[in-house]
Amino acid sequence: MSQNTELISIIVPVYREETNIRPFLQRTEQVMEKLNCPYEIIFCLDPSPDNTEQVILDEIKRNENIRLIRFSRRFGQPAATLAGIHYCKGDACVVIDVDLQDQPELIEQMIEKWQEGYKVVYAKRSSRKGETFFKRWISHFGYRVINKISDVSIPSDTGDFRLMDRIVIDELKKLHESHGFLRGMVAFVGFKQTAIEYERDERASGISNYNRYLGSLKIAFNGIVGFSIKPLQLATLIGAIIAFGAFILGFWILIEKFILNVELTPGLTWTIVLITFLSGVQLLSLGIMGEYVGRIYEEVKQRPLYIVEETENL
Repeated sequence: MSQNTELISIIVPVYREETNIRPFLQRTEQVMEKLNCPYEIIFCLDPSPDNTEQVILDEIKRNENIRLIRFSRRFGQPAATLAGIHYCKGDACVVIDVDLQDQPELIEQMIEKWQEGYKVVYAKRSSRKGETFFKRWISHFGYRVINKISDVSIPSDTGDFRLMDRIVIDELKKLHESHGFLRGMVAFVGFKQTAIEYERDERASGISNYNRYLGSLKIAFNGIVGFSIKPLQLATLIGAIIAFGAFILGFWILIEKFILNVELTPGLTWTIVLITFLSGVQLLSLGIMGEYVGRIYEEVKQRPLYIVEETENL
């Protein structure tokens, strides 16, 4: 293949992944050598209790294209990913996990699409090996809920695995959000985007740091709250409907007492049920408002998304 001059940055957030670093590098380096283009691989490391950092440092000695960003504490995968985006120097960057569920070989297809003129090329999962039915269902349902109520269209069945042009990178760097929901932020930025489909593999080795029970729910809720105010509008609508129902009920009681001259409708049990229901709706509405107020609180503090303690080969 002829020499390509565009620099490709590969951003890899890592935490407790000592057994996956070398297999990942082996496959990724083969891809980049085949493409015959300059590249950098940026590992964004939350301080790990295992040997992940030392493995990366050893690999830096072997390959000068490998870089390391180490944070002062664990800030989480979204913040680590955004740090890599902020630090990368490439004409395009690829965000990919190190566990080999997302195949590095797809980078070649992404670059081909990029060279056709697309500014974002995201990988869409046609299947998910090794994942439970519950997790697949939550992901499927969550994406559809997000797209129904979100102000931007977020592609379904996708993760952070994607290629982004430098123009997209520069626009993302202007967004200072405490909750770095990358797939939503990329959708917000816009530009010409396309997808490539693939079958997601099982994790190569080690134990996932992803919460298999609450992880998808947290992502879905983050996408909803971060890119839509419709939950607040829905809470207002429910409150209005219930208030109208209460007005009709009160009006009927007045009719029974003063016009029909009958005993008031008995129903202590239903009264208790109604009060309990209304209390639940009020607490739910307060919870929704609390999420938005919490986001405002976190944004106005303007704390950094991450703190870098040390870098290697940057």
